[in-house]
Amino acid sequence: MDLTTKYMGLSLKNPIVPSASPLSESVDSVKALEDAGASAVVVYSLFEEQITHESGELDHYLSYGTESYAEATSYFPEPEDFKMGPVEYLDHIANLKKSCDIPIIGSLNGVSNGGWVKFAQNIEQAGADGLELNVYYIPTNPNLTGSEVETMYSDTLKAVKENVKIPVAVKLSPFFTSFSNLARRLDHDGADALVMFNRFYQPDFDLEKLEVVPNLELSTNWEMRLPLRWIAILYSHINASMAATSGVYNFEDVIKIMMAGGDIAQVCSGLLTNGVGRITEMLTGMTNWMEENEYESVNQMKGSMSQKSVGEPAAFERANYMKTLGSYKVRI
Repeated sequence: MDLTTKYMGLSLKNPIVPSASPLSESVDSVKALEDAGASAVVVYSLFEEQITHESGELDHYLSYGTESYAEATSYFPEPEDFKMGPVEYLDHIANLKKSCDIPIIGSLNGVSNGGWVKFAQNIEQAGADGLELNVYYIPTNPNLTGSEVETMYSDTLKAVKENVKIPVAVKLSPFFTSFSNLARRLDHDGADALVMFNRFYQPDFDLEKLEVVPNLELSTNWEMRLPLRWIAILYSHINASMAATSGVYNFEDVIKIMMAGGDIAQVCSGLLTNGVGRITEMLTGMTNWMEENEYESVNQMKGSMSQKSVGEPAAFERANYMKTLGSYKVRI
């Protein structure tokens, strides 16, 4: 059974790629992912705040949400609290390349050009096979237009592409007025892949201390429907590879992503919940399902359930909304 796929120019032995997570913080854990069958690994993100803690440009972007309160900066962890500093991160990439045979993809998490673009070259020089730009930005300034936000994404991508030769993926949120237009724009600007979607972790309120506190909830299986839908819509409209992330838990999820038109399935919560052996289970399940349904390769199924290929393309649009509501039966 041929499980191979191509992702942003990289030839992978299968479509299952662990996304940036604590599972990539040590060489031993990445080796365990490789032994379980992972075809590549996206390394734990390096944050822009770690690279340029006092960057003027970074301050400019962060000031959108501070409302001029100096204590707002206290929400950021101290540099020593980060898992890995910039130098250690580069050493980690180099060590992973020496110890593993699968592609190693670096990850940068930030909001501005100056803070992280310069470091992209260092990640390339450390031996990374690719780079994922995780643009984690929440536009809280009411004077900032949607067009300006999209331009920030575009400018960041172009600046990175001008400085590195390795393939570059952009990890996006779904919160854009016209996501399909932004996807095509980033594709035109040179994105080798689009990763859908970033999860904006929502804070909670501590009513005892009257403080805003961080709150982490792992993704659930139903969250995969959003990237699944958009991959199916974008298939054949852009040249960039597409990856789905959030809610990938079993082999059926991977098959659905391939049929929508995706090139890889990034998995995180499923591994944190069930262990790295889950990758082996997913690969076995895929192989058995493909044999039972007479598929010889992943490429054979790719895009077969996309909006372009299905009999009812409107199922991805407003018609599906109307049909879904109409099918619900109220019980009194």
